[in-house]
Amino acid sequence: MIKFNKSVLDNTFNALSTIQDQSAKMFADFMDKAHGLPDDKKKAINDWLAAYKKGRDDFKKATDEKYEKVANYFMRYFMRQGNTGLPE
Repeated sequence: MIKFNKSVLDNTFNALSTIQDQSAKMFADFMDKAHGLPDDKKKAINDWLAAYKKGRDDFKKATDEKYEKVANYFMRYFMRQGNTGLPE
């Protein structure tokens, strides 16, 4: 069950990340062609997009670490019960 949940999270995260990255790329292309947009506004938007990506990456790292902790907890539990690993 844990592997299934992790797989669903990973697949969903990857799909959403791809969509977000493509949206950011399209927006960057739009900003490059928007001659009336001041440079300080472009920088603010680029900083916002970078912060958003960093937050997304930090979230992924944190969830990966938590899933690892949960898997290790259950692995130790099942091994104490005489099993060799996590049930599928």
